Amino acid sequence: MSEPIRVRGQIRRLGLPSGESVVARCRDFCRVALEDWDWPGSPGTTGLTPAERELAIEDVLLVVSEAVTNACLHAGGPTELVIRLAPADPRRPAEVAGDLRIEVSDRSSRTPAFRPHGAPGTPGGNGLIVIDRLTRAWGAVTTEAGKSVWMEVATPVPASRPRAGAGETP
Repeated sequence: MSEPIRVRGQIRRLGLPSGESVVARCRDFCRVALEDWDWPGSPGTTGLTPAERELAIEDVLLVVSEAVTNACLHAGGPTELVIRLAPADPRRPAEVAGDLRIEVSDRSSRTPAFRPHGAPGTPGGNGLIVIDRLTRAWGAVTTEAGKSVWMEVATPVPASRPRAGAGETP
């Protein structure tokens, strides 16, 4: 198997005509893009454990699910999903991928309203809280056709690991 070719940045777009299973379709689309791009980087060379790597991917897919679900519930459904892979940071090892930007467009010009807490005792209302916690930044821009909600996800860094013998007393 050949190594993935690192280019200056990549982009994938998915047009979303109305239909069922849009959330699952968007998650699958993003999972394939992340696999194709080897995001967050080659196993064994990023310093991430396999579990950390999979958790980073699952976090991205959860962000996508929440953003697409919000578009379905509050904006008549999404019209397009865009995922961008930024160029890798030249200060990091070449095997480490760049950061991600995810955009979900819809036909509503109403921007999302962040509430720090969902309504007590009622399910739901936590989508933007999840997005806020799992992304480096997020926001919305109005467009001619409605709006685009964007989210930036930083490439993960390995959790610090204790040095051999750390915590031992002499």
